[in-house]
Amino acid sequence: MAIDHTALLMTAHKMADAARTAILPYFRTIGLASTSKEAERYDPVTAADRASEQAMRAILAQDRPDDAILGEEFGTKEGTSGITWVLDPIDGTRAFVSGTPTWGVLIAARTTDRVILGIIDQPYIGERFVGAKAIAEMTGPMGTQTLAVGPAKPLSEAIIFSTFPEVGTKDEAAAFAKLAQQCKLTRYGMDCYAHALLAAGYIDLVVEAGLQSYDVCGPIGVIEAAGGIVTSWSGGSAMDGGQVLAAANVQQHQAALAVLKPYATDTSNV
Repeated sequence: MAIDHTALLMTAHKMADAARTAILPYFRTIGLASTSKEAERYDPVTAADRASEQAMRAILAQDRPDDAILGEEFGTKEGTSGITWVLDPIDGTRAFVSGTPTWGVLIAARTTDRVILGIIDQPYIGERFVGAKAIAEMTGPMGTQTLAVGPAKPLSEAIIFSTFPEVGTKDEAAAFAKLAQQCKLTRYGMDCYAHALLAAGYIDLVVEAGLQSYDVCGPIGVIEAAGGIVTSWSGGSAMDGGQVLAAANVQQHQAALAVLKPYATDTSNV
């Protein structure tokens, strides 16, 4: 399948621009209504989530009607081109409703076996992290800079992030705690922005569990373009979500994998 990477990137930027326009009127709106997708815990969705995804889908309907779509809010649209757009209209809606600018819009284009483009966009602070063919860059208030992951270092010097202290199940939380104890610094709660920081070289590891494809495909595209590694806890593909390990380089990836692999639920690579 021949892929026009330039055309894909142009469409992705248009989608990110449209999502920014749709979302920003809602951000830091006192009393913004939200509903929870889950009964047992607060997993919010807002009008901003829906407006963002609708804006991106409208771009695809106009520019790339033959592509498939997988979106968090409006599900799957089948396609015939061999390319699927994976969309998370607001990754970090809990942060969004709390007024913290660590949420983001995630956009990815993937084939059956690989992510070929990824964007992590933070509309409020105006930062856009892009990974595509021969491109790894961040554009923000200070201009444009090349993305490159940090150097190899032992776990004792590593900075590790996860969104929630509890990570996932009790076993998954125990696995994360075992790994984090070997690292220099542990931080929580950054959602997709932690992956952006890894791609930019500021942190070393991001460990998550219970992710969906739309949570991780955008970050995979950005991190891999910057020279990093994203896999499952067993070392296999992370494109479909689940237990996800993102690392700046092979040394940290292998060291973290040695701790996490016994707790992997995807055993295809164990």
